[in-house]
Amino acid sequence: MITLRVCLLWACLALASESYGFDREYVLESTMLGYTGVGGNIDGIRNPVLRAGRGEVVKITIINGELMPHDIAMEKSGVISATILEAGQTTSIVFDAVENDTYYCTIPGHRESGMEGRFEVTDGPVDEEVAAGVIPQRQGRPLNLDLESGMLGDWTADGEAFAGQVVHPDPSPVHEQDMTPGHRGEYFLSSGGTKNYQATGTLTSVPFAVNRPYGSFMVSGGALKETRVELVRDDTGQVIFEITGNNHATLRPVVVDLQPHLGEDIFIRIVDMEDGASGLSYIQDNIWAHINFDHFEFHTSRPDFANELRREDIVILPPRDIIPYAGLSGRDAARNMTLPEGFSVALAAAEPDVVRPIGFALDHRGRLWVAEGHTYPDRAPEGEGEDRILIFEDTNGDGTLDKRIVFTDGLNLVSGIEVGFGGVWVGAAPYLMYIPVDETGDAPAGEPEVLLDGWGHQDTHETLNSLTWGPDGWLYGAHGVFTHSNVGKPGAGERQRQKINAGIWRYHPTRHEFEVFAEGTSNPWGIAFNDYGHAFTTVCVIPHLFHVVQGARYHRQSGEHFNPHVYDDIATIADHVHYVGDRGPHAGNFRSAAQGGGHAHAGAMFYLGNEHWGMDRDAIFMNNIHGYRVNTDLIKRQGSGYTASHGEDFLLTNDSWSQWLNFRHDPGGSVFAIDWYDKNQCHSRNPDVHDKSLGRIFRISHEKDQWVQVDLSARSSGELVQLQLHGNDWYVKQARKILQARGPDREVHRQLKQILAGHPEVPRKLRALWALHVTGGISVSELQELLQHENEYLRGWAVRLLTEKDGLSAATLGIFADMARTDTSALVRLHLASVLQQIKPESRWAILEGLYGWPEDGDDHNLPLMVWYGAEPMAGVDMDLALKMAMTAKLPVILPYTIRRIKTMDSPKALQALRQHIDQAQTHEQHYIIQAAIDELHHSSH
Repeated sequence: MITLRVCLLWACLALASESYGFDREYVLESTMLGYTGVGGNIDGIRNPVLRAGRGEVVKITIINGELMPHDIAMEKSGVISATILEAGQTTSIVFDAVENDTYYCTIPGHRESGMEGRFEVTDGPVDEEVAAGVIPQRQGRPLNLDLESGMLGDWTADGEAFAGQVVHPDPSPVHEQDMTPGHRGEYFLSSGGTKNYQATGTLTSVPFAVNRPYGSFMVSGGALKETRVELVRDDTGQVIFEITGNNHATLRPVVVDLQPHLGEDIFIRIVDMEDGASGLSYIQDNIWAHINFDHFEFHTSRPDFANELRREDIVILPPRDIIPYAGLSGRDAARNMTLPEGFSVALAAAEPDVVRPIGFALDHRGRLWVAEGHTYPDRAPEGEGEDRILIFEDTNGDGTLDKRIVFTDGLNLVSGIEVGFGGVWVGAAPYLMYIPVDETGDAPAGEPEVLLDGWGHQDTHETLNSLTWGPDGWLYGAHGVFTHSNVGKPGAGERQRQKINAGIWRYHPTRHEFEVFAEGTSNPWGIAFNDYGHAFTTVCVIPHLFHVVQGARYHRQSGEHFNPHVYDDIATIADHVHYVGDRGPHAGNFRSAAQGGGHAHAGAMFYLGNEHWGMDRDAIFMNNIHGYRVNTDLIKRQGSGYTASHGEDFLLTNDSWSQWLNFRHDPGGSVFAIDWYDKNQCHSRNPDVHDKSLGRIFRISHEKDQWVQVDLSARSSGELVQLQLHGNDWYVKQARKILQARGPDREVHRQLKQILAGHPEVPRKLRALWALHVTGGISVSELQELLQHENEYLRGWAVRLLTEKDGLSAATLGIFADMARTDTSALVRLHLASVLQQIKPESRWAILEGLYGWPEDGDDHNLPLMVWYGAEPMAGVDMDLALKMAMTAKLPVILPYTIRRIKTMDSPKALQALRQHIDQAQTHEQHYIIQAAIDELHHSSH
């Protein structure tokens, strides 16, 4: 009944306007997909252009169309309404029409999802009349294209949808009581309205000649591919124009340019092949699975309708994705998945043996350590947590995890887990904990130790997650955008803590150091490292894949970066999205199979296992929660980093309850996946909407995979070194982790250096380098020698490891400066730009000067901004030198960003510095940028 309330409110506002002195009023319905106009000539228009005469007093009221917080604000004037939450609530703003402006929702993420429109001030009439057209004729008789005969004469129906559906709307018998079709004349046409949307069929008019250059008609109903009006050439059957509705009842005019078809015969075909069924138990049917039509006529000149519906204003959604199953047993779920030829999936474990698996890891024996998230979606009171950690093992190779041990319980809001270094690493906001393990009994060897606290849990599905070991020996994890953390060791003061509310972090297991590795993205829930040790993260809502570089600032779903001088952030490497439409990713849910399934991604894995899988080692796997499938993106080097194109989907679960959260491959090369199985796919703080009794673990295998029993902890250090050459990266990572825990060993270092020096393959050389680093086996001088290596990957990693190891001596900084000037690899220059933020600002000048000098880096995906992030504080060190260097920079962003940074500092000094350097401008553009800054500072100082 929301629309009824809208109509009543509109009437009340119209009566009240005289009393309260509003010259012009608008009502909008607010949802995440935008503001929809209510009443008048904006009815049904998404984010309509709101107009008012100059100087008029304007009131805009919004009515909440859903259970979600919304408000409305004007960008330039700064007017903002109260926030409303419940469906049907209202709020408003009142302001003077002084200048053109933008109205939008200030709730984080909502503006980006499409809640934004224009407000225009006019000096002439706000509303205009449109001249009437002419009804087409045949054999001298006007055709029934305005439906005013009250019957279907001149039309032929096929199917049930148009049987007797000429409608007399007083009110419309096929629409809800509060819906106003806004027709012309006495009758209009509908394929069933919102009350009989299930009906399907077509309706075709008799042909008629085009004798005027323009046509118009009215349409409403579903913005769906299979609910549309077509104009068709009679002789060829070619569709010359088509349009859908816009998910609204009110008929709006459509204009068609018919000039190319003058003299031809055409006919109208009205199509409704959508039955509106969602196919999902928790998603309502789509009542807009119908089409409404009225009043086709010709015009001698193009008519100008204030509420015209244009095709470019509609996001036309494809048919619903067909998901055949829901709520299956674990065995039936495995049986009904679709995989490539030669692959199979087995149910390894299911409820009640595993429930709500939220994170997992494999140990050095190939066993699964699984965290169960019983406490989610709310953290329990201290001491009342119900989460636990289980250990699973396949003891006989039949694919079933037949051995199960409860390692520990009583944990609270667990969201991530890893194993290694004699214990279990557990993310459970507000803590990152370490639980020592007694391997003789697979039980805790002591109480959990809180390593870090201050992790937020304001949004409990965006807490610390996706714990995984990096090749450099650090524990990496992800963190979501709507949870705000201030992380440090227990008892640490404010200065010893680091803030994070979106990004990737890491923790060193033996040095006990914490770092925010990179900032930005949305709700990342997957981290994976490729063969070259480069990190990638998969995310939700915004574009889904990022190459993660230390010190980078990435596109955020919402909010601002902590450093206000970032000015711009780095975009996704993906050249595609996995959802349809441009009304924000939520609009395409359950209709995006052709694009990859939807916007919510979890898990990340490069399959670096058995060759017989036939997988591209540069393909990253991620689960698409709304698509019920595993996507792959193909990673390819470009410039300093990578691009990602859409690969073939690897697996379809065909089950709308499936929610895979992560993957890991085992010593035999098979892949385990955990499934948080639940009919509700979206986060809610209401625990009653989540099923707390389900959970699965699946094992995906190739027909050539073989079961392996192994215990790498029993291997000698020499054997662990040789495993750095293994084809299955599980052995490489586990062996490196054990070597790191064992500590320095001269013989280990000797053997690793042989691999580093002599192996022909770069990924194997890198593995030796990483193992040397984590075991303390490579010196500063040896890393400095690697800076001259012929391979860019080795040079880049030498830069990064020197930064961590050396404390950056003057000698190392000198080499970095030379490399910044001379190294021809954009990848190496990216590493140099990345480490700038770890160097004291006063020591960055020479490296920056070198990095400024590469014009080919100007349009690189990463380098301009990464260099800027390192250059940003330099104006505070020496304003004159920063400006002088910026004027010679070949990277286009450096000069305007440096000037922008200078303008935030002491105005007299900034103004003096700019005036001293304007004569040194080398181009008209430079001169303009500096002069504009001078004028702005001069104006502000007066």
